[in-house]
Amino acid sequence: MPMWGWVVIGIAALFLLIILIVLGNYIQLYIQALTSNASVSILDIIRMRFRKIDPRVIVLNRIRAVQAGLDVNTPQLEEHLLSGGRVKNVVSALIAAKKARIDLDWNTACAIDLAGRDIFDAVNTSVNPKVIDCPNPTLGRATIDAVAKDGIQLKARARVTVRTNLSQLVGGATEETVVARVGEGMVSSIGSAESHKAVLENPDAISKKVMERGLDSGTAYEILSIDIADVDVGDNIGAKLQEDQAEADKKVAQALAEKRRAMAIAQEQENKAEIEKNRAFVVLAEAEVPKAMAEAFRSGNLGIMDYQRLRNIEADTSMRKAISGHDQKDGQNDKNLG
Repeated sequence: MPMWGWVVIGIAALFLLIILIVLGNYIQLYIQALTSNASVSILDIIRMRFRKIDPRVIVLNRIRAVQAGLDVNTPQLEEHLLSGGRVKNVVSALIAAKKARIDLDWNTACAIDLAGRDIFDAVNTSVNPKVIDCPNPTLGRATIDAVAKDGIQLKARARVTVRTNLSQLVGGATEETVVARVGEGMVSSIGSAESHKAVLENPDAISKKVMERGLDSGTAYEILSIDIADVDVGDNIGAKLQEDQAEADKKVAQALAEKRRAMAIAQEQENKAEIEKNRAFVVLAEAEVPKAMAEAFRSGNLGIMDYQRLRNIEADTSMRKAISGHDQKDGQNDKNLG
């Protein structure tokens, strides 16, 4: 054989060796898929590598789906992985749903997964309902506090059994909404009770009223039952409110009394000022008397004898007043002695 023939054979052998090395990483996946009746061609596996898709994720989940009897092909798995989805979670959820006879198709499962919900946990919750505490103790509240019509406060805790409603998982309200609605229903039910004793005697009446409200509408869960775990008696809120109201009424009355006292004092001061004003007018008027008398003397309307008689009358009047005041004082003394 000429030299160039050996060169060609060597190049061909080297090329074949390179191909075997490159394909060696995928032959195991190909054989595994082929023997599992979930055939994936070598070209598809190589194409996944060029598209930066992990072939092991696609092939292994394709095998799981086929073995479980699911109609899921390779392009669907690739599309969901490239969209940022969790292929393993979706396939596991579909397998669990089929075993539990839950109606769940591939598109719905992918939509729920891409929405950020854990589809596998949702399916598990549909099969095995979970219990939610109301209120949630991790949020800092241990009980739901409400006041009955007789003014007695009750502190209650409930346990809500729910399962996932897959048809409303996308766009449905979360667990926090269910807890809030149940808490609102408990407050309303206790508040409508005539007496706290009636609630203590029949705590299941609360759960019945709450269940009748349809609190799971628009949520991602279906409420199976609401059980009252505990009911404790709190403070007498009615008595405290009455006490606070009485204290407020007392302060209002005191404020009104203070207002009236201030108005009376102001009125008294105004009256005193008016009296002083009138006295000033009297003084002014008295000051005009001597002037009038002097004018009368000058004009001849008043003589000296007339003036003297006026003085005698004034002196006589003053004496009579003095004697009258002395007699009244002696009579009062005699009365006291008697």
